[in-house]
Amino acid sequence: MTKDELKEKIKILVKQAYKPASSNSIDDVEDDVDVTVNTPLKVEKFPIFQNFPPLKEAIETLLSPDYEPFISDIQWVAPKPLTFRVILTNDEMFYLIYSPKSWIAQIEGKKYYLLNIGEEEAACDSLSRMLYYGGKEAEPEDGGAIEIPGEEGVPAAEEKPEETPKEEAPAEPEETA
Repeated sequence: MTKDELKEKIKILVKQAYKPASSNSIDDVEDDVDVTVNTPLKVEKFPIFQNFPPLKEAIETLLSPDYEPFISDIQWVAPKPLTFRVILTNDEMFYLIYSPKSWIAQIEGKKYYLLNIGEEEAACDSLSRMLYYGGKEAEPEDGGAIEIPGEEGVPAAEEKPEETPKEEAPAEPEETA
């Protein structure tokens, strides 16, 4: 290969590499390249996070990044102070109030300032207690009773009435003559 041939190949490669963006079109793309790429968009379960992104951070601080199974709804309650009602899946609720310094969680009537680590931990403990409360029990679809595993063949214990001691008649005093 001569020096001139090398220069020509470099010129051709440079022209191919530095095509203007406007000249690139879908028609120029080879047939073996898949142009349509389906990337699913992540849809938030709670659209209120789009308007108030710091709210999501506060909820993740209190519950965890895996908060979705525990929350059924988030409602905007008041504009000033910015207040949200968070409804848990067991129909219990707590409030998150935005203040300029930090969030305030009002759980079971007590306010926790999430700026303090101790109060943040206390708020997490209070929320876990609220989640313990249970709530709606799953109704079986067939309308029958819910079977608890491990209790199918266990007979009910027979209750025996407690025996009460019989009262003894007082002894008659002996007559002495």
